Amino acid sequence: MTVPDVTVVIAVYNTMPYLTACLDSLVRQTIGHARMEVVAVDDGSTDGGGELLDTYAARHPGLFQVVHQANSGGPAAPTNRGLALARGRYVLFLGADDWLGDEALARMVGSADDWGSDVLIPKQVGVNGRLVPQGIFDTTAASVGFEDSALAWALADTKLFRLDLVRRHNLARKEELKVYSDQPFTLAACLRARRISVLADYDHYFLVLREDRGNVTQRAGALDRIRGVAAVQWVAAELAAPGAQLDAIRARHFGWEVPQLLQEGLLALDTGLRDQVCEGVGELVRQFGAREVYHRLAVPDRVRLELAATGRYAELRELIAHEAEHGAPPEVSETGADGVRRRYAAYPVFRDGAAGLPDELFLLGEERAEAPVDPEAGGRGGLPPTLVQQLWRGAVPAQVRRRLRGYPAWRRLADAVAADGRNGGRR
Repeated sequence: MTVPDVTVVIAVYNTMPYLTACLDSLVRQTIGHARMEVVAVDDGSTDGGGELLDTYAARHPGLFQVVHQANSGGPAAPTNRGLALARGRYVLFLGADDWLGDEALARMVGSADDWGSDVLIPKQVGVNGRLVPQGIFDTTAASVGFEDSALAWALADTKLFRLDLVRRHNLARKEELKVYSDQPFTLAACLRARRISVLADYDHYFLVLREDRGNVTQRAGALDRIRGVAAVQWVAAELAAPGAQLDAIRARHFGWEVPQLLQEGLLALDTGLRDQVCEGVGELVRQFGAREVYHRLAVPDRVRLELAATGRYAELRELIAHEAEHGAPPEVSETGADGVRRRYAAYPVFRDGAAGLPDELFLLGEERAEAPVDPEAGGRGGLPPTLVQQLWRGAVPAQVRRRLRGYPAWRRLADAVAADGRNGGRR
């Protein structure tokens, strides 16, 4: 039997009517049906999707192989089953609510053969508001790495993989993961690949945000997300080279997925679940070296992560609620004895002795001033809080704070009192 050039694996569960566009896009592929196969695993669909797969298989003999199974509770198990049946030299994973450009498979296989790619990342486009990071698609490249590209932001399995690589290293999804099960798989493949390539000159892969927000990632719970991130970080800890490669992977997750768990939605959870989320985030920070990449994260993210890591859940909740009500905190700037002017985000916990968080967490930026200042006027060490801090800590009545937030000169006021940080809050 002839070995196809590429196998497309689709895990299907209740994706109608999007499934029709997905299957039609495969039928139209210019690579030709003789060079491809589609393995579709129906994971217990109840919306007619399983019957639609059978219709396409009957209509296009030899192109579709359809497997029906009881619902497994997530995409990992049907994807693994489809992968086990794959025969192509390459394998592509396609979401059942997504679709391909007509020339996608021909372009991907041709480029992977020309370059000797083990993993090839085709240009992807979001549909219906689907967020697809575009940094990796700046240019077509025969070879990219974590250190010189946005590869860390492209860990979904929406790629072409050399099947021999997958088989040699026994790569498969962790079926216990309800979300992010593709990321540990993709990361392991990339870290073991001889060459990773990017094909950015054609819209290959269209990813859909369903109108019912029924995509798996959209429905995942916070604890499921924490377990998924942990699984990715275990792969990174085992396979990534210390330094720039490992730090790029850490910075991606601790600068994106994890901080999303510490936003306003946290406050709506019941007390027990809320504390579990904070504890889980704190464990991620401590266990996987997040502090080593704090300097690469936004100030709001690293402050939240550190509050979770040090078990200061009450302060974390207060900070989230305060920022939700008041917006971004004002800045405080001061010039140290070294002549460097530093700007800090004046959160309520900034230089709060009880919190004990280092100034570096709040640092927004620094530049050399024209001249150094008296080190005794640094505003450190138990001096009264600045006016800006008083506003944030509730020392000013609420009705006054509300008027200030709507006052056009509020930013000028914040700038004017920022110098209090150098005078210990005293005029």
